[in-house]
Amino acid sequence: MSSSEGGSEPTDTREEIMEATYRALCEHGYANLTMQAIADEFEKTKAVLHYHYDTKNELLAAFLEHLLDRFTSRLDVDSDDPNARLDALVDELLLGLDDESGEDREFHTALLELRAQAPHNAAFREQLAANYDLLLDMLTTIIDDGIEQGVFHDVDAERLSALIMATMLGGRVHQITLDREAIALDVREVLEDEILADLRSEAE
Repeated sequence: MSSSEGGSEPTDTREEIMEATYRALCEHGYANLTMQAIADEFEKTKAVLHYHYDTKNELLAAFLEHLLDRFTSRLDVDSDDPNARLDALVDELLLGLDDESGEDREFHTALLELRAQAPHNAAFREQLAANYDLLLDMLTTIIDDGIEQGVFHDVDAERLSALIMATMLGGRVHQITLDREAIALDVREVLEDEILADLRSEAE
């Protein structure tokens, strides 16, 4: 039975499965990841794992959705200030990788491997597209709010958001693949100087 059937998977079990998947990805990477490897990190039996998710791909698609939920919960900025919300989103997307944590790097490397499967895997592609669309919408909403409040320059919010997203995602990919810690920081600085500073200029 897949987790989509019935729609009422116990929250604690789902969290345990997601945490087990995270640990297994860090340990084995995507290429060597198996349901058994995930089960080895799971306190319950492999049968329980298969009860909720029929295949590894189904589980990993759910894991991608879980990552988005976790990301958005971290972005719960208690502010109506578009500048503060914009900085929080950009910093989390671009600088969220903890360079001092080997496990964190291993995880993001595995996640990059998973992304590479998207052209050949409809479930991954659909979930990654949904993740991207939600983040793009969040960024566009922030910019639109800033324009309405007069703190951002009047721009095409959706087009600018797409440019910012592409810049940030490119920075993260290069940081991981080239193992150069300064790339994300450099991209953040240039993004501020060349794009965001101009966006904010209406308030000055």
